[in-house]
Amino acid sequence: MTRNADIESRIRDDILRGRIGFGDRLRIDDFATRYGVSHMPVREALRVLAGEGLIVTERNRGAHLRPVNREFVEDLFDIRSAIEMMLARRAAERRSPEQLRQLVEIEQEIEALVEREDFAAIPTVNRDFHQVINQAARHPGALSVVDGQGLLVAALWNKVGNPPARFQSVIDDHRHLIIAIERRDGAGAAALMGAHIEKSRQDLLARMAMLDAESGSG
Repeated sequence: MTRNADIESRIRDDILRGRIGFGDRLRIDDFATRYGVSHMPVREALRVLAGEGLIVTERNRGAHLRPVNREFVEDLFDIRSAIEMMLARRAAERRSPEQLRQLVEIEQEIEALVEREDFAAIPTVNRDFHQVINQAARHPGALSVVDGQGLLVAALWNKVGNPPARFQSVIDDHRHLIIAIERRDGAGAAALMGAHIEKSRQDLLARMAMLDAESGSG
């Protein structure tokens, strides 16, 4: 892994784990000190993340992690649904036996995490599940878009908390997706992915609304 890619990966991990909050200002000096590197790899990593929409730059404010509100989440899921349905269809048609094996193994890991009630670790592994599907589709132009979106969604779930009752539905959706992909049923995989993402949208918005109400009542 090159130095630039390594710093990009570490920033992504900090976002996912909540070490960088939504709306936080991103200072090159701070990252260079944190990671023990020069400004150049940090600047390049931030440029890549800005291209994916994770980071925004505003006059007089500099770079900061994209703030998130209900309108942004709605727009995010509209785009994600359209792209990931297309990718699921293509993945079912193009997947390799190795990619199918990876999906099964990742799903088994997710189910083991649920069994152990290690809910905080699930968004990261769930993102891996979707990445295998997206990579199997072999559509490079769409991958950077959905990868950045997937990171934002995973980070947001970690922020608001994943209610344990939600995970059985996620498991059921994944199992059905794997069956459709195994059968090379492109239309079925696309429909299942669309329903899966819509349920995630509704669950996330409901969770955000509940937390907003609790905060307002406090």
